[in-house]
Amino acid sequence: MSARRPFRLGLTGSIGMGKSTTAQIFRELGVPVHDADAAVHALYGAEGVAPVEAAFPGVTQGGRIDRALLGARVLGDDAAMKRLEAIVHPLVHAREKAFLEAASAAGAPIAVLDIPLLFETGGENRVDAVLVVSAPESVQRARVLARPGMTEEKFAAILARQVPDGEKRRRADHVIDTGHGLDRARAAVAALLDELRATCSDDEGKSDA
Repeated sequence: MSARRPFRLGLTGSIGMGKSTTAQIFRELGVPVHDADAAVHALYGAEGVAPVEAAFPGVTQGGRIDRALLGARVLGDDAAMKRLEAIVHPLVHAREKAFLEAASAAGAPIAVLDIPLLFETGGENRVDAVLVVSAPESVQRARVLARPGMTEEKFAAILARQVPDGEKRRRADHVIDTGHGLDRARAAVAALLDELRATCSDDEGKSDA
């Protein structure tokens, strides 16, 4: 009998909305999480080096892709960004597939796919439900501009590539507001997990009937 496929929850949210913190809460609660950003970082030191360097000569330092050099070449250049995404997305999807196979083999009922540009890249078609993390605009701006090296211009360029928060929330199956502190966010994640686990159990019962 083959292992049961886990329920795939897509996790996304605009920059500064608390997505990384929410992903960590899922991990702490025992849910496997695939971090698409971490996968990109890893492949920039492995299978992604040769094709990215071929497309953007001079962005490799010490045998791996230098993200600052690469970012300077693509940020604000839609054509360059599309070339990069055409290289990187299939490599990330391969790592995502391996992650889901491992989660299935381990018997995990739920697996989280942390995908920053989920809606922008059609990622909603690869998951069973979408969770959007959100926060008031003032909270988002304060969080982002407090990051080292962040400027208003960089913030605006990043936002320009992202589906607006209101649109994300409209298209989401679930929304968690991270603007009220860590304890509230953790409680919201735990409640959502209880709901999803109950749904998974009901579905499994129906399939066994």
